Amino acid sequence: MWSSRAGVVTHGLRYEAGSRLNTGSAVEIFSSHRISRCSAAAMAFLLHHLKYTLGEWEGLEKDFQRVQETHRLYKQKLEEVSKLQDSCSNAIARQRKKLKELTVSLEECKETPSPEEINAINGIQESIKDRPNVFFEMESFLPKKNGLYLSLVLGNVNVTLLNKHSKFAYKDEYEKFKLVLTVLLLVFSFTCRFVFSYRALDALFNFLLVWYYCTLTIRESILISNGSRIKGWWVFHHYVFCFLSGVMLTWPEGILYQMFRNQFLTYCLYQSFVQFLQYYYQSGCLYRLRALGESHNMDLTVEGFQSWMWRGLTFLLPFLFFGHFWQLYNGLTLFRMAQLPECKEWQVFMCGCSYLVLFMGNFSTTLGVVYHKYIHNQDKSKSL
Repeated sequence: MWSSRAGVVTHGLRYEAGSRLNTGSAVEIFSSHRISRCSAAAMAFLLHHLKYTLGEWEGLEKDFQRVQETHRLYKQKLEEVSKLQDSCSNAIARQRKKLKELTVSLEECKETPSPEEINAINGIQESIKDRPNVFFEMESFLPKKNGLYLSLVLGNVNVTLLNKHSKFAYKDEYEKFKLVLTVLLLVFSFTCRFVFSYRALDALFNFLLVWYYCTLTIRESILISNGSRIKGWWVFHHYVFCFLSGVMLTWPEGILYQMFRNQFLTYCLYQSFVQFLQYYYQSGCLYRLRALGESHNMDLTVEGFQSWMWRGLTFLLPFLFFGHFWQLYNGLTLFRMAQLPECKEWQVFMCGCSYLVLFMGNFSTTLGVVYHKYIHNQDKSKSL
């Protein structure tokens, strides 16, 4: 009996093992078939991706050839432009020399000829007078040797921009820079004057002034090389302000510094306010004059008064003259302080001299513009 049961159990185990073996074989066959299908799909995808990549590479190769050809043409045109620039510069220099000789000859010829010939000579002389403005416009698009200041700061680098759009964009960026820094200096001077009274904060304010005026002089020199017409004094007075701010930065803390501190900060606050007024109204006036064709595209807002501001901006004159006399007052205050027995700082006298130079330059230049404009208007009214 036990042997028959054992046989049944053994037979069952064999059947179960055989069934499992058959099932496992079927799973393995199904899995291998599935893997082979997946491998085929992956291979097809890889082949398609490889074909796409090779096509992209061929397209890039063709585009690279075009880029190389374009760059070759660009360098060739640059060489041609450089030769044209040299040729044009030499031609302008030759024209200037010939016109100078012709002017002398025309003056000599005026002594003998008839009235008709004198009229012809006068017409030629009038044409000669217009040539410098034409040459100035031409040279604003030609490379030129940098002035002493730009040569010291930048070296012998060509700063001439080659098209009107680049020139106007740089001028516009310069105007925005002035506006942002003017507002910042206005807030900073107000904070130092009425909120905080720390020497470190004053030093930071003076350092900002030094950086601002140094940057301004560099940008103005670049703009002048690109055709901006800025009266010489309005450029030079930025150098004086830069020197003055540097001296104020080195002035040590003491009784004399505290005596002048509030007066200096109040003046800086007023100056920033006037500069903001000038920017706001001058930019609007320049826009109108450019639209009417009565202003040059590279004319700038300045911290003073120029002839083109006569129409619509004369109300700024009282603010300007008040600021000029405040500079005189600052200079006289510092000279009186320099005579005090406790005055040991050299900065007192140097700041006084700087303010005196600023007053004389600003006042005489502004007064000269007003006087010449007044005389011009008088002559105009007489001719009518």
